[in-house]
Amino acid sequence: MKPAVFDSWHSCSVAADVLIASRADPDALADRQARRLTALLTAAAQQSPLYRRLLHGQDPARLRLADLPIMRKTDLMRQFEDWVTDPALRLDALRRFTADRTRIADPYLDRYVVWESSGSSGEPGVFVQDAAAMAVYDALEALRRPVLQPLRRLVDPYGLGERMAFIGAIDGHFASTVSIERLRRLNPMLSDRLFSLSFLQPIEQLLAELQALAPTVIATYPSAAALLAGERMAGRIAVDPGEIWTGGEDLSTGMREFIETAFGCRVANSYGASEFLALASECEHGRLHLNSDWAILEPVDAAGRVLPAGETGATTLLTNLANHLQPLIRYDLGDRVSLQAQPCACGSHLPVIAVQGRSDATLRLGRPGRRQVDLLPLALATILEDEAGLFDFQLVQQGPCNLLLRTGLRGEAGDAALRRGRKALGAFLEHQGAEGIQIHCRHGEAIHRGASGKSPRVVVGTG
Repeated sequence: MKPAVFDSWHSCSVAADVLIASRADPDALADRQARRLTALLTAAAQQSPLYRRLLHGQDPARLRLADLPIMRKTDLMRQFEDWVTDPALRLDALRRFTADRTRIADPYLDRYVVWESSGSSGEPGVFVQDAAAMAVYDALEALRRPVLQPLRRLVDPYGLGERMAFIGAIDGHFASTVSIERLRRLNPMLSDRLFSLSFLQPIEQLLAELQALAPTVIATYPSAAALLAGERMAGRIAVDPGEIWTGGEDLSTGMREFIETAFGCRVANSYGASEFLALASECEHGRLHLNSDWAILEPVDAAGRVLPAGETGATTLLTNLANHLQPLIRYDLGDRVSLQAQPCACGSHLPVIAVQGRSDATLRLGRPGRRQVDLLPLALATILEDEAGLFDFQLVQQGPCNLLLRTGLRGEAGDAALRRGRKALGAFLEHQGAEGIQIHCRHGEAIHRGASGKSPRVVVGTG
């Protein structure tokens, strides 16, 4: 097993700064952000052929982000070697590396961490981090995650008594999977306490493994946690974790309450992406705080104009201040995010954000030639959760007037849940003016998941 990419001195330095900045005032946070943005732009202008051309003749210290172009994954992947700052990085070689499942978390070129995105929003991306960027992600994950059980942490500050289960797609070079394996290599003491379970295996096998493990902490996607909560409520699993950590997908209020009720413990949610692993973490009030000392998010409208606080953009632009190797500057993240104007009662000056999921999918329902209605997947998912109490589901558009609603719930429970879901969804569609929509239902089916293990709850088809 190869050692993990890690710089102890830099990691300690970054961790100390993260601790200080966690309670810093707005001016101190703004100063950190400005200095790091200048450093990023300077490095990009000097070492990336792409940005050398884009920033030619400009002073990085005086540049405004709004003056720089919006960058998109497809375009950047197409000119990968022109984009990165190390000419040794070649996309074809990186693709071969990530195709080899035996090399998950192995250092690439003996100095880089590599993972790939799932491709849920289009072309899969390949993202490369050096030890400096990993030190930032490590510190943010470790030091800004909420403490759900303060007394337990007081008695066991290093979590030596915990058994942690990560449930996801463990056979690919995805960010969470690579991070878990890297953590094991950094701390061999975790090998007996940190387990990875595949969510792509049959549900009965997953439940059996989870039951045998009896984890005290479960980390997974919200949709996976909701499915397990349904199994817990049905009595098909009897694990009693003390904490559940979720991330990678939207977590609605209704879904959170369902999971917490089923397991009798609190849920801590976070927001991140393959492009920046730890964008935001929840405080004790359940609000997501952006790590603005290391990342910049710009909600923009469809024309690319930056929106004021409180308004949700058509998409969101990310500037990653930690990764100088693969400069992500005004990168179209594809999520709909708003920056909240009001400070949080927790006392942190890190900005509060609200995340409403991906912006690139809209259902168009109605017969061609007649009135057609555009609907956001988030609205449909909310109706099924709030009005029908259905959390383990997938809604698939099969045509302009046909929807398939399916759930992994089995037997009478699944049948009853689908009846509620069909009724609530039908009423909502009628209210929206979508006429003649057929809703077909199937229960007891495994929900389709992508390569990363994420489950698109609403699948847009031909409208």
